Amino acid sequence: MSSCIFCAIARREAPAERVYEDDGLLAFLDVRPITRGHTLVVPKIHAAELGDLDADTGARMFRLGHRLALALRRSELAADGANLMLNDGPAAFQTVAHVHLHVVPRRHGDRLRFATGLLLRRSAEPAATAATIRAALDEPDPAP
Repeated sequence: MSSCIFCAIARREAPAERVYEDDGLLAFLDVRPITRGHTLVVPKIHAAELGDLDADTGARMFRLGHRLALALRRSELAADGANLMLNDGPAAFQTVAHVHLHVVPRRHGDRLRFATGLLLRRSAEPAATAATIRAALDEPDPAP
């Protein structure tokens, strides 16, 4: 879909701070992050809503979200946890018509900062933040 911003990012026709990329998925920093390190995971193929997405790609998106959440914990961002959220359709507050998984780093006691982030949505040091997350993704995941 030519008018989709996430498709344009996947085609490298629009800028984004990329964190991860493979043949089918792309992860990049949200341009309006709730917290520093807020990352979006998108399929490279256009799928407006979950009903348009095949289950295997959806599962791959959540596996990558899991991996990113762990990387955010061990990175210099030192997250204590993460919210993984997927808003499916306008009724669920989906604002870009391309399936995307939000991976939002959280810290103990950050409720006020999180609420402020929901309202202000400002990006801080995107290039350094993306580099920090990429470095943590390169580290092996701890054994369960």
